[in-house]
Amino acid sequence: MTSVTATASIVIIGAGQAGVQTAEALRAGGFEGAITLLGDEPHGPYHRPPLSKAWLAGEMDAAQLVMRAPEMLARKGITLRTDTTVAAIDRAAQTVRLADGSALPWTGLVLATGAMPRRLPLPGGDASGVFALRGRDDASAIADRMALCIEQQQPVVVIGGGFIGLEVAATARKKGLPVTVLEAAPRLLGRVLAPTLSDWYAELHRSHGVQLVLGAQISAMDVGTDGAVAGVRLVDGTVLPAGLVVVGIGVAANDQLARAAGLECDRGIVVDTCGRTSDARIVAAGDCTARRLADGSLLRLESVQNATEQGKSAAAALLGQDRPFTATPWFWSDQYDKKLQMAGLSTGADHWAVRGDMTAGSFSVYHFKGERLLAVDSVSASKDHLQARKLLDAGKSPTPAQAADTAFDLASLLA
Repeated sequence: MTSVTATASIVIIGAGQAGVQTAEALRAGGFEGAITLLGDEPHGPYHRPPLSKAWLAGEMDAAQLVMRAPEMLARKGITLRTDTTVAAIDRAAQTVRLADGSALPWTGLVLATGAMPRRLPLPGGDASGVFALRGRDDASAIADRMALCIEQQQPVVVIGGGFIGLEVAATARKKGLPVTVLEAAPRLLGRVLAPTLSDWYAELHRSHGVQLVLGAQISAMDVGTDGAVAGVRLVDGTVLPAGLVVVGIGVAANDQLARAAGLECDRGIVVDTCGRTSDARIVAAGDCTARRLADGSLLRLESVQNATEQGKSAAAALLGQDRPFTATPWFWSDQYDKKLQMAGLSTGADHWAVRGDMTAGSFSVYHFKGERLLAVDSVSASKDHLQARKLLDAGKSPTPAQAADTAFDLASLLA
């Protein structure tokens, strides 16, 4: 689609970071037609990263969570429809069918449907007091349950030692609640962190009073006579009392609409570097996507940066332009008073170098494969993080010895 005429109409399914970014990029790119942004939640677009941290801790109010107010979108000619569920996509008729039976026509379609938390298919898993965290209402319900746990002096159990689980655990500890984290793997954040950094984070949480159970095997949730969760039962028979259980074991892409419409999907909606799906009239952006790389492999990224940049790429594609998203991916996580900032993808790393003093709590871990720098994880070291992004974008690699030597000026590699 290359038209930017007033008769064109673009429908965006999903009113999160990727959907909003695509809509605004379309307007900035000169698109003059109708843009309709469909969200299935009752809220307008809001920021998701604070949900497991500041929002859950009660340190942020509703106004601060807002990403774009409806009136701001309206001024840009973007129609926001909340509480609107899409039932199906009709590619032949170029319409989306809504749950209320009505249909919206489109000349271009954007899928920004996000992802949903994975559930534990265990007995008692649907008891009240058992939550997964994805949206604002989830976070508010967890906050309410935490307040009840404080009142009734009940502990919290977090299932999953990934970013969401650990951020929730840190927030609960800040509130003074007893917390146990159950992780099935032998170490925390094992998919994304080097062993030395996994160990450092384990010690960080233990130092704040979190009980960690690694290699945990769960058999069921114990449910009280009131229908609420009372504990988590392990395979060995151990029961951990709990007034609140938060399940954070990853997410799955919301690609059901795309699959039903016959678009190529593989653990997400398959897109190229410009956000195009297997139908040139339809683009996708954000957590729902799996990006096809030059070597044929697929890359799934779940981050604000990915949603933002793919949204810009998708908008350009609908305007008949190529704007591939090729920048170094980056992520962050706040736990207690420590900020982890990650640049690059560490998969395949075979050795590491540490820059700075891990015991002082400000340092970076450089991931190498052979002599090539793959990624850098920085803890409370923002300068290192920004430098790492520049090095990775430029394809420059320090040696492990240079990375470990704080006296060596890494910026000299960019000269």
